[in-house]
Amino acid sequence: MMRVPALLHPFARPAATDFIRIVAGEGAQVVDDQGNRYIDALASLWYCNIGHGQAEVAEAVAEQMARLACFHTFERFTNGPADALCERLAALAPMEGARVFLTSSGSEAVDTAMKLARLAHAVAGRPERTLMVSRRPSYHGVTYGGTALTGLPPNQEHFGPLPGQVVQVGKDDLDGMAALFAERGHEIAAVIAEPVIGAGGVYPPAPGYLRGLRRLCDEYGAWLILDEVICGFGRLGRWWGAEHYEIRPDLVTFAKGVTSGYVPLAGVLVGRPVREPLEADPALVLRHGHTYSGHPTACAAALTVLRITEREGLLDRAVGVGQRLAAGLDQIAKDGLVAEVRGDGAVWAVGLHPDRDALAVRDAMLARGVIARPIGVSAIAFCPPLMIQDHEIDRCLDALAGALAEPAATAPERP
Repeated sequence: MMRVPALLHPFARPAATDFIRIVAGEGAQVVDDQGNRYIDALASLWYCNIGHGQAEVAEAVAEQMARLACFHTFERFTNGPADALCERLAALAPMEGARVFLTSSGSEAVDTAMKLARLAHAVAGRPERTLMVSRRPSYHGVTYGGTALTGLPPNQEHFGPLPGQVVQVGKDDLDGMAALFAERGHEIAAVIAEPVIGAGGVYPPAPGYLRGLRRLCDEYGAWLILDEVICGFGRLGRWWGAEHYEIRPDLVTFAKGVTSGYVPLAGVLVGRPVREPLEADPALVLRHGHTYSGHPTACAAALTVLRITEREGLLDRAVGVGQRLAAGLDQIAKDGLVAEVRGDGAVWAVGLHPDRDALAVRDAMLARGVIARPIGVSAIAFCPPLMIQDHEIDRCLDALAGALAEPAATAPERP
């Protein structure tokens, strides 16, 4: 029997032994330990907006670690990078008067938003508002709260009872959402929605859908949470998906692009309607937080990444990246190689024909030097670094077209 590695990989078969060891990266490309070079067509895992190998971030992290590598922000303690980052994020927030709660991952951010939504209603005298509403499909992380909110049934199987008081409605089903509000609006704490559904399949919202959610939340007194873990920090050509779709959220979860993945950091933008009930009682203690909330080294990395994002004009670049990617994918669809193209900004996916298998297509693309992401068995997602060059985008498109032409990319027969 082949020895399995000590590392138990996420979202992988525990019995698997065939892994690609990435050892270096620069720009939009990474290299494995065999010397093979790949274009990183998903920005690692939807996050490396500024690209790999930015020495400026490494230098900022090293400088901060030499001064103060770590210290907590519980109760009366704080640090300069955490304060500076939160001031910057509050200024960028897509709503007025925001404060920032920091975590280390998008999953933690989603759980935090879920708890803050319920807490704010409770301390405002509305303890009955505990119902959380999410959508199918959707992806909101892998903590128990995020798993309960995620609209992907395979992600929930066999993990036992999940947090209750969660209801899901189909994506873009505004009539279904309105019916739920009419029946249970007095119980609803918040609705959570990704501006563009990411790991659930890359689905942009139907025209007017997000505005419809905002209207329902306003009418019935619920909060609107936008999960911007993927869309935030330029992926759609604006700092936030909320700005792209002209929506005012009450809470925003963020992660990934805030540090481009160089150091783990995430958090929640807490809008005025939610924060004011929490601040109204001077004796109230917020009994929630993580060991690394406001970690100074992570915050120093984030401040540097935000400067690079602004200096290099990556928000504007996202528009061009998306246009070139979308045009190339549309041509592949016109050639009959894929069934569907969907996306917005600089995040796109193709829906495959039924006789094609996403894992096989991904593997054929790997052989052509491109790393894309299979979603289920029927889609391939693209979310490249925002600084990717045009010729690298074209290589991604050529790799997809070539992979789809291979007999090996045909879907296996299923019972």
